[in-house]
Amino acid sequence: MHPDDYLVLEDESGRVKLGGKVMLPSVYVTGVVVAMHGKETSAGEFLVLDVMEAGLPRQIDQSIKSRGEDKYVIFVSGVSVGSSKSDPLQFQLLVDHITGCLGDEQEQRYAADIVHVVIAGNSVEISQDLSNGQAVSPNNQSRLSEPVKELDIFLTEIAASVSLDIMPGPDDPANFALPQQPLHRCLFPSSSSYSTFRSCSNPHSFEIDKIRFIGTSGQNIEDLEKYSDAKDRLEFMERTLRWRHLAPTTPNTLGCYPYTDRDPFIIESCPHVYFAGNQDFYGTRLFTVITGNIGSEGQQVRVICIPKFCETGLAVVLNLRNLVCHTLNVSMQLNS
Repeated sequence: MHPDDYLVLEDESGRVKLGGKVMLPSVYVTGVVVAMHGKETSAGEFLVLDVMEAGLPRQIDQSIKSRGEDKYVIFVSGVSVGSSKSDPLQFQLLVDHITGCLGDEQEQRYAADIVHVVIAGNSVEISQDLSNGQAVSPNNQSRLSEPVKELDIFLTEIAASVSLDIMPGPDDPANFALPQQPLHRCLFPSSSSYSTFRSCSNPHSFEIDKIRFIGTSGQNIEDLEKYSDAKDRLEFMERTLRWRHLAPTTPNTLGCYPYTDRDPFIIESCPHVYFAGNQDFYGTRLFTVITGNIGSEGQQVRVICIPKFCETGLAVVLNLRNLVCHTLNVSMQLNS
């Protein structure tokens, strides 16, 4: 961004420079669909007096209510098995916690209430010198597959006790352009044998107990941060909700499959939980639409930034009863 930047309204008929202080170049990015009210100036600009965004679509259950017993969903991303930052013991401790193999009786009762686990991208990291497009020598083939085999062992332990969704990320062995297709099941011969295991796309949407989830592995938010400004990553996520579009910068600055008849990133039904993986820090907020605004029907969305596990040792725990979040810190201190 630059102080001299300005916005342009463009459609099939042409483009016009936008003036005024209602729309800030630091907030909007290429690809956002809005309606504007204003007037033409003598300089040939369009002076914006008001802007109308798409707003949130309708929500199945508009209010977040207490739903009886505690049930937990675990979110983790950026495990990066095979990287120098990844500690296998640390991830094993998380797996043991999820499966109830750690802690006292109270913690094991808590683990029994975990109903779902979501791994939101960047689960493995393949060495760059092995993924440069050149033929891999027989000696290096084992190095290439070792991180995936190690991940499959971890996932098998999880899938044996609780339902599991795994999404691809930018560092995973998947297609680059969004939407990323599910990681092939042949990569996980052991864990994929369980009916609880699901290899999912990115973005990914699902529903548990009539609570609708939608989320990404973080590429859309990272790209927004390159070309706009906000006080935190949660604000970027809230903007995509207001724009009713997960990745407005596709295909301009973010790779996207060339769809001609539909847009797969439009938010057609308002979620109750919206998450983004592989963030630098953990953050969460309850995004509420103020009554009287565009698309205002009392929608409430729990917005979650999931930090990179290999760097922070943090997983995110969501209580389905009231959509309250907290972190699960898996840290180790080794005494010499």
